[in-house]
Formats: sequence, structure tokens, C-alpha cells
Amino acid sequence: MKVTVDEAMTLATRLLEGTGLAADKARETARVLVLAEHWGIGSHGFLRLPIYLDRTKAGGFPADAELVTVLDTGPLLTLNGSGGMGHWQMTRATREAVDRAGRFGVSAVAVGNSGHCGALGVYAADAASSGMVGLVFSCGPAVLPAWGGTRPLLSTSPLAAGIPLAGGPVIVDMALSTVARGKIAAYAREGKALPDGWALDSEGTPTNDAQAALTGLLAPLGGAKGFALAFMVEALTAGLVGPLLSADVPDFFSKESQDQPQSIAHLLVVLDPSKLDAGGDPDAAAQRLLDLAERTRDMGGRVPGSKRTSVDDLSGTDLLDMPDELWSELQHRSSEVDSS
Repeated sequence: MKVTVDEAMTLATRLLEGTGLAADKARETARVLVLAEHWGIGSHGFLRLPIYLDRTKAGGFPADAELVTVLDTGPLLTLNGSGGMGHWQMTRATREAVDRAGRFGVSAVAVGNSGHCGALGVYAADAASSGMVGLVFSCGPAVLPAWGGTRPLLSTSPLAAGIPLAGGPVIVDMALSTVARGKIAAYAREGKALPDGWALDSEGTPTNDAQAALTGLLAPLGGAKGFALAFMVEALTAGLVGPLLSADVPDFFSKESQDQPQSIAHLLVVLDPSKLDAGGDPDAAAQRLLDLAERTRDMGGRVPGSKRTSVDDLSGTDLLDMPDELWSELQHRSSEVDSS
């Protein structure tokens, strides 16, 4: 079915507030979910909202969590998320990172002891819409084995980049597994079989069963090279920021761990392109980036993220495709909030 951005924002915000989340944090979280839906990556949008609600009510995402400053050197800021939802925490961390990069040319903001934060491309796009280059890394429950192994060691090790460009930013957003785990969850919800090569079961055997894949393993993107990149992301997030390595993070999709904070880590690095040109020209980088995009299109290629609506162009009347069953479930939950 079709719903408007405004309808989706209103419903998600009401549901999140119903768990005890403050109104501003609920709106910031809802915005990230809606953008994911608008971009066509529902696996990181409303599909996960029922789990966010259940985990928050159970205490796995403490509704009263706050961002606590651990270290602030100016260009480097380290925050403790107190176990809270990652969406509003990363939204605020991105604002801080952009402001500091404007002052120092570069900034890094680490958010540890946090929760799942949805589509990393949203935060990369937010940085790019402010004229900055944004690099975003995160971790989560372990689903990738070491190359050649059969036990979960790394998360999907997602990463994203946002690069400002006249006419719309470049957005790179990907998991370093063959497919994102949220996509597996979407297949499981719909009862669909997985394509070959996406996943392994808990014994390390290739499987097309989405439910078995959710409790099993995902294949790394590009084999050994993909594992090496995933290891790098794990080191930058779980390793440097913590407090847990991915192998020790409670499973997001497990009902048995809903009351346990995930305690995962995110890292943002933001660069001011006007301060990076080797000749000291503040406009040269932007011109070269534009030239790179034009050459890509001239060769028949597509600039990454060019089909995604800019975060600044999202309209309340824009339509989203929403599964009927999921929307009905969320409306039912909303009626329970209203009657409580």
C-alpha cells in the first residue's frame, strides 16, 4: 500500500514515544526510518520498527539513555550512548561532526555502547548535504565467519560515504556481507527462499532458508577480500570504540535477548573539502568531484546514490511503498498506545 511521508513519520514517532522515548529522539529516529523507506531499503526501515519497539519496552534500548561525553579534544569527540537507540544518537553525532569539521577541517566522532542505527547512508547524506565528506562505520551482532571458518566472528561491518556534489551528493552505503542481514529478515518475513550464495546455516552449510540464515552465517562480499575489509570495519568500531566485539553482541533479532543492550559502536569521520586541495584553492575539490561525476555519466555509468532523494528534498506528501501486513500491525500497535 501507499502511505505518505507525513503519515509514516507521525505513526513511527507516536509508537516510539509510546515506549517512553522523548519526543525529539522519537522524531529523529522516525526520520531515519522514513528516509530508508523512501530510498527503497525497507530492510533498514519500518520492517525493524516492531523490534525496536519491543526491545525498548524490554530495556534492550533504554528509553532514558543519554549521550555522555567521554573525551572531547575539539576535532575528536568520544561519546557513550548508554545502550540507547542508535538513530537519534548518530543523528546528533553527525551534527557535531559536521560542525567540528567546519572549524578544524576534519573531525571524528565515536559513539560507543550504542544500539542499531539503521541505514548508515542517512548520516553520510546528512554530512554531504552540509557540504562535507562523511565516512560512517558501524558494527553489530556477529554473522560473518573468518574466511574459511564456520563460526560467527564479525558483523556485516556496514560502511557508508557521503560526498557533496552539485546536483545531489554521492552516497555509498553497503554491508560487507554478500547481502545485508535486514534483507535476510525481509525474505524470512515474506517466506521467500534466498538466492544461492547469500547465506550459511549454523553448521556452515550453504542454505536458501531465510529463517536458518537468520540464526546462521552470511557470506562475506568478495570472499577473502571482503572479509579483510569487514575486519577493518570491526577494528575501527568494535575494536577502537567498543565496548564489545561483534561476537559478544546480543542478537538483534533474538526475542531472548530483547532486554540486553547491544553495546555496539559507530564511528564518523568528516572532512571539509574546501580545506583539502593541495594548491590551497577552496573551490578546486568541488570542481574535480563534479568532473569525476560527469565523466562517470559520459561513460554510461551511474554515480552511486544518484537515485536517492536528497535529505533536503524529502516532502511530506511523497509516497512510500509499505507492506499491507506491516502497516496494519503498526497501526494496531498505535491503537494500543492511544488506549493505554
